[in-house]
Amino acid sequence: MILIHDTTVVTVDDADRIHYAAAIAIEGGRIAAIGPSAELLARYPDAERVDGRNRAVLPGFANTHTHFSLTLARGIFEDMSKSNLPPYRDLQPRLPLPKVSVEENRAMCRLGALEALRSGTTAVLEDGQAIAGYAQAMADTGLRLVLAERAWDKGSGTYGDPSGFIANPALAEASIARIERLHAEWHGAADGRVAVGIAAWSPDMCSPEMLRGLLDLQERADMLCTIHLNQLWGEVAAVESVRGMKPTEYLHANGFLNSRLVAAHCRCMVPEEEELLGRSGASVAFNSAIAARRGLSPRIGELEGLGCNISLGTDNMAEDMVEVMRTGLFMERVRRNDGREPTPEQALRWATRNGYAALGIPDGGWLASGNRADLIMIRTDRAHLVPLMRLVSSFVHQGQGRDVESVMVDGRWILLDGEVLTMDEAALVEEADRIGRAAWSRLFAAQPELQVPAGFSPIS
Repeated sequence: MILIHDTTVVTVDDADRIHYAAAIAIEGGRIAAIGPSAELLARYPDAERVDGRNRAVLPGFANTHTHFSLTLARGIFEDMSKSNLPPYRDLQPRLPLPKVSVEENRAMCRLGALEALRSGTTAVLEDGQAIAGYAQAMADTGLRLVLAERAWDKGSGTYGDPSGFIANPALAEASIARIERLHAEWHGAADGRVAVGIAAWSPDMCSPEMLRGLLDLQERADMLCTIHLNQLWGEVAAVESVRGMKPTEYLHANGFLNSRLVAAHCRCMVPEEEELLGRSGASVAFNSAIAARRGLSPRIGELEGLGCNISLGTDNMAEDMVEVMRTGLFMERVRRNDGREPTPEQALRWATRNGYAALGIPDGGWLASGNRADLIMIRTDRAHLVPLMRLVSSFVHQGQGRDVESVMVDGRWILLDGEVLTMDEAALVEEADRIGRAAWSRLFAAQPELQVPAGFSPIS
């Protein structure tokens, strides 16, 4: 048993209770008790004690939408967003992603996991392709994972391209086969920390037959499903031109909307689509930081009011959920023209309890006896956090990823007193930096017609 004592415990329970001068006891991967520090110290005299003074214990963050491999594009793709205005056809980033080996991709994914861990993430939905090549590396990080293998059957072009749709049955067959293989090998692995899900790419990348095939697989294997939904206006135009309806209407017409769907983005919706999504009980992954970069944001207040479960995700190039949580709060306040709503407590709930619910884990993401011991400890004796009069408000408004000192998943420390216990941090950072610089240098050398971004340097 582990007992964190003389601390502040932020529960994110139904009443948003905060326990001061408190202790939290962890045993067998679960929370055994929360209560006054003196009482629990007396009750569990033989527990391993962790001094929680000048610390606070919070639920770990759940990142419900990310692509770990896109750490490779840091500093490049952030400033190459597609236009929010027509025409849409030529709006893909002009720079392709460099090709890397399976081993190199694995290192970049581990780099993303490292950043996630360092900023307090305990659970992740990874949307990727050929995940089998890096699943073991992700499991070894100690994070709780939903590995969602990507599926599509559009034969040419990419998302957000309204040039038409030609289905490729071979792509559909290969996608479903990859998901089934990953599920057979990894679902329930690592003592249950790893689940396998389905990632339909986007409505404009999937035919009705593809959607119905994935829905059948979801029901047969009882899997979570995710999709990029109403991400870009080009996607909306593509679905309208081919299917004669909006993206969310298209999913609804094919029975794809359900309570075990995590819809990422939802930035380009009309009210009728929001109502459909809300009635389905689906979760929304609000990727606030990338939304801010791209100048598009969903109507989170309306989606939540209509019945969607709002969670948070990082999406591309970054894994810092503290930044995402704060950006989500700010984006919604600007959009609503409201300096008070949403509250910091709401933003924290999106980042924690709602995220775990989106991942199908109702007994995680909030701290209560019997719940999963997925939690973080933050330093509260920081210049940017004191005077500490409203802990949640101070952390949401002013907190930083570096405030996270310890991270626990399933009752096991994976970051403790600032030291990562599941990865060689220094070696990984050096390796990933070398891989990234070399990959982009190879690309520019092989394709001299590409425009090298201002300030690019292959030299460390």
